[in-house]
Amino acid sequence: MSPLLQSHHFRAMASTVNVQLVGVGPDEAAAAFATVEGIFREVESSCTRFDPASPLMTANVAPRRWHELPRSCYDAIRAAHEAYLATEGRFDPRVLRSLELHGYDRSLPFATGGVQVNLELPAITPDRRRWRPKFDETRRAVRLGSAPVDLGGIGKGLAVRWAMAAVQNCGSAALVEAGGDLATRGPGPEGTGWRAAVENPQVPPGAPQGRPVVVLAASDRAVATSSLRLRTWKVAGRDAHHLIDPRTARPAATGLASVTVIQDDPAWAEVWSKSLFLAGADDIDAQARARGLAAVWVDATGRVRVSPAAQEFVLWQVRHAGS
Repeated sequence: MSPLLQSHHFRAMASTVNVQLVGVGPDEAAAAFATVEGIFREVESSCTRFDPASPLMTANVAPRRWHELPRSCYDAIRAAHEAYLATEGRFDPRVLRSLELHGYDRSLPFATGGVQVNLELPAITPDRRRWRPKFDETRRAVRLGSAPVDLGGIGKGLAVRWAMAAVQNCGSAALVEAGGDLATRGPGPEGTGWRAAVENPQVPPGAPQGRPVVVLAASDRAVATSSLRLRTWKVAGRDAHHLIDPRTARPAATGLASVTVIQDDPAWAEVWSKSLFLAGADDIDAQARARGLAAVWVDATGRVRVSPAAQEFVLWQVRHAGS
């Protein structure tokens, strides 16, 4: 008989969050689910850029000043700076102005596809200065520097990280998944391990997904994907998406459709998936090999590639997203 499985779903951070606990009773599971949901709500409310009154946006209004922040927002900005340093600036949260200038200054109806924003694209100059925020741990205060920041590139991964830590001792196995970014613990509900399916990035929003391009063994691992499938739109007749290249301040044109990274930590999986996406089709293989990253990517032609470090996690794959 399979161990008792308890599941919970809710919406947060523009994603459906899925929590599964194995080997716990209903009362313990309900308490754990409430804790996880509270973590996501806290990260969402403190780190959102869509609410001008959020702690993050309050700091963004005057980035050169010191701002005392809630723990979740303070820790998220520190984590973003660590990611900036580790990726040598390829992961750079100072893309808020670029997103806004491309029309992504509010929630857009991506699920239906065909999103168009009517505005003129101004000239945009990338900020090539190093990002040097200042932190005061005693006051939990931050001085962002010369530019506002967007935490959308790491916030969901951090919420998954903190939620998994909260259910670390609940039952024999656990999964927290938010919009495709996930972390797992233990042998899964059947004792055979957790699996993660990587969706086909070439399937349009709203269309049936069909079979995945890769199925991964994901037990005691985190998996995150950066993809052009959903958050894309047109502005001034030009294609745009949410993955901004800090070197150009424009949506990245890299010849890639999606990048998935398998890591020990969901926030770092999210960071490295974006960093490798910005490396582009010509350089991603070398970058993944040099850093020993377990990565799976689909290029703009639909070809599916797997890095050497990811081979051990691949249970099944197609060679081409259209096959």
